[in-house]
Amino acid sequence: MPDLQSADIDLIQKILPHRYPFLLVDRVKDIDGSASCVGLKAVTFNEPQFQGHFPGVPIMPGVMIIEAMAQTSAVMVGLALDLIGKGALVYFMSVDSCKFRRKVVPGDMLELHITTKRGGGKVWKFHGRATVEGQLACEAEFAAMIDVPK
Repeated sequence: MPDLQSADIDLIQKILPHRYPFLLVDRVKDIDGSASCVGLKAVTFNEPQFQGHFPGVPIMPGVMIIEAMAQTSAVMVGLALDLIGKGALVYFMSVDSCKFRRKVVPGDMLELHITTKRGGGKVWKFHGRATVEGQLACEAEFAAMIDVPK
């Protein structure tokens, strides 16, 4: 298994099943095994959610920020467990202690800081912090189950 410290969009697509309009991470960097990583999401006005959330005042929906954190964690774990191209699916189990602190708008570069709190089996727990220019936008703990087809 390669010891990768970053994942570009091509590698991300070999790990995650998500595609437009629901692929919400563009790059993952600073990967430290299954312990931590940083995801990047360039927020653009061309994304479909901005047509309705909200017309004239585009704001990235909070649930999509949480989903971006989850996708970032799935890329990290996918690399750590050598799940590239294996069709693994990751299912949310819980979201706890979620707080939103700043609007995320088109033109922002969303940084998704992920730390693993518990992992190693099918169920993993993470702490995520989403920031824009160093300002906290969202923070949450979340758990997910990883299902790898046989």
